[in-house]
Amino acid sequence: MYVSARGDYAVRAMLAVADSGELVKAAALATAQGIPLSFLQGILLDLRRAGLLRSLRGTDGGYRLTRPADEITVGAVLRAVSGSLTTVRGLPVERTAYHGAASGLRDVWRAVESAIEEVVDGISLADLLTGSGVPRP
Repeated sequence: MYVSARGDYAVRAMLAVADSGELVKAAALATAQGIPLSFLQGILLDLRRAGLLRSLRGTDGGYRLTRPADEITVGAVLRAVSGSLTTVRGLPVERTAYHGAASGLRDVWRAVESAIEEVVDGISLADLLTGSGVPRP
């Protein structure tokens, strides 16, 4: 699994919003997390389109979670901004095809994908904020 800057920034932004408990402005998120504002705005749009964030316009506006932090997983955030969690040569695992001696390789990639999903779908934003349930290396 490759975690892009976009995926990392998205999780960090969601954690900052969850931790604040209030409306958070994009500029404040960018400054607090060291994320370029123009890049963050695209990420916030993807998170809003995925139904993970709600935005309110105006001088008193900002972003907030659409549901409690314990109901939003790291996997949901990553999928919102990156699509598939696991790719092979840029393709989703389901679209790979192998022949002959390599025919079993697709099953390996599916197992890798399942292991990744188990981790990222088993950890919520609340887990990260409290440190509970986070696997340690």
